[in-house]
Amino acid sequence: MEHKKHTVLAIGAHVGDAELTSGALLAACAVQGGRAVTLALTAGEKGAPAGADIACYRREKVEQARAFARELGGEAFVLDYEDGLLPDNEEVRFAVCDIIRRVKPDILVTHHEKSMHKDHALCHKIVADAWFYAAIGGFQRELPKHFAPHLYFAENWEDAQDFQPLVYLDVTDGYQLWEKAIDHHWFAVHSTSFPYKEYYSHLKRLRGIQGRKGYCECFMIPPEQCKWVKSLEEI
Repeated sequence: MEHKKHTVLAIGAHVGDAELTSGALLAACAVQGGRAVTLALTAGEKGAPAGADIACYRREKVEQARAFARELGGEAFVLDYEDGLLPDNEEVRFAVCDIIRRVKPDILVTHHEKSMHKDHALCHKIVADAWFYAAIGGFQRELPKHFAPHLYFAENWEDAQDFQPLVYLDVTDGYQLWEKAIDHHWFAVHSTSFPYKEYYSHLKRLRGIQGRKGYCECFMIPPEQCKWVKSLEEI
């Protein structure tokens, strides 16, 4: 069966958030002929290893985001906001709105609303508003409006409170590409505080087993989208 070609825009608070949590979805999209794009609101530079120069580490993180995207034939955006000090204002919301209008995603992915990390929780609010702004022509920007019909919230160990895996997406087609691409993120492989690649590799397999597939990534969706409409023939 021929796959539908999707455009996926995955937005994280920091470089690496989207690549870990929804990276196999991005890779599967790429393998199936679609377009994979990441956006980080900050570089995540405050997680620099001991003794590292933070400004230098930020530049390395931006290049790592681009290297991951290149493996998928996609594109990476990183905004200039400071890690840990992401602002809660309209400027950042419209910056995200403009990228949504530029990329024109079918699927928009970001953080779940509850998190142990302040940037993650704020990123959720920013993206939800930007999703709305991007879809409304009355918000006049350089590019025309675009509505992303699917808004998903990714499964992240830092965003675990009240997360419900409502949508299981089969990412088996992209898993091997993800395993290769995620190695561009130094912290995912070398962090001494948390084994990121190992954790998310096993999580994708666990969710795959539950979903009767090879590998899956799980997502929440907005409450208003939680509808299952069936005909009598489908029951």
